Amino acid sequence: MCNLYAMTGSQQAIRKAAGVVTDRTGNLAPLPDIWPNTMAPIVRNAPDGRELVMARWGMPTPPGYLQGRRVDRGVTNIRNPASTWWKRWEGADHRCLVPLTAFSEPERLPDGKSRAVWFTRGDDERLAFFAGIWCRWTSVRKMADGETTDDLFGFLTTTANREVGAIHPKAMPVILTRPEELDLWMTAPLGEALRLQRPLPDGSLRVVDARHGVGGT
Repeated sequence: MCNLYAMTGSQQAIRKAAGVVTDRTGNLAPLPDIWPNTMAPIVRNAPDGRELVMARWGMPTPPGYLQGRRVDRGVTNIRNPASTWWKRWEGADHRCLVPLTAFSEPERLPDGKSRAVWFTRGDDERLAFFAGIWCRWTSVRKMADGETTDDLFGFLTTTANREVGAIHPKAMPVILTRPEELDLWMTAPLGEALRLQRPLPDGSLRVVDARHGVGGT
């Protein structure tokens, strides 16, 4: 399950690739370590065209999983879009593109510990997008902050391809790399859009050193 990714490419590259009309992020600094419940850029549909905004990573947790807990740290990875909990946010007005330059999956080591293994695109490009959904939600995300209203996002997962499966066989994020895929996810009827819930072809990713491999455009 992907719970750490990076976005260190240029702001202009995001705007160009995703057809952003309005950028509300200001001066977007490189984000080499994006963890759950932190702020990150997303591209979403707006009445006057696509906009680039900051949102908090982690969609609302289904109530059945929150019994006895006041703090909701959110659901980062969405495997089952057929769930009635997610269906309310699957229309085009709640779909988003989540830009990334690398993502990590945990590798279990022989001593029982784990380490983050980083993946990037296997071609000369670095920028890609998770297929995401977003919503505006009022909850307690951090006890110290109390109840807040936030723009939240998460992204779909699917079966792992060869590269990710060697480290984390259960799943990988749904990653979009081609312009037609971005437009399809953001505009198509739901049944057509969900055909994108598939792994990248084998050979599309490469493992990189987290300290040196997350840059690029």
